[in-house]
Amino acid sequence: MSQPNKSFPVSWDQFHRDSRALAWRLTSEGPFHAIVAITRGGLVPAAIIARELNIRVVESVSVKSYDHQAQGEVRVLKSISPELVTADATGEKLLIIDDLVDTGATARAVRDMLPNAHFATVYAKPLGRELVDTFITEVSQDTWIYFPWDLDFTYAPPITGGTD
Repeated sequence: MSQPNKSFPVSWDQFHRDSRALAWRLTSEGPFHAIVAITRGGLVPAAIIARELNIRVVESVSVKSYDHQAQGEVRVLKSISPELVTADATGEKLLIIDDLVDTGATARAVRDMLPNAHFATVYAKPLGRELVDTFITEVSQDTWIYFPWDLDFTYAPPITGGTD
């Protein structure tokens, strides 16, 4: 994967608004029996969506594919509970939530675990977009999204030179 050359910083307020917008979009797809959040990025939007859609069962699957800005091999660190895998197979509506679908590697791994679940992300890039059913905002493949938990308050230089 080539190094991203654009950045898209997302504030807590923006991420909350986008996650609530995703919940609104999902109202016509439910009701859902449970949410499966892809950790770590999917935890925050999953909590917001669980509240907005009144979903009480929230599970997680832990998948690692990134180290800061480099994508590597997909590894499942924590699987989904067998009860939810069975629920997916028997047709109970499950909802998979993540912050972003990028190349689709993580999404593909989780989609293989729960093939019948509805997959939703807050943001989507073109290479992974076809793997999700619902998303809010598409960003270009060469953009790195800086989520609020990745940021700290610092000086930001102007887009076009100068400090005045």
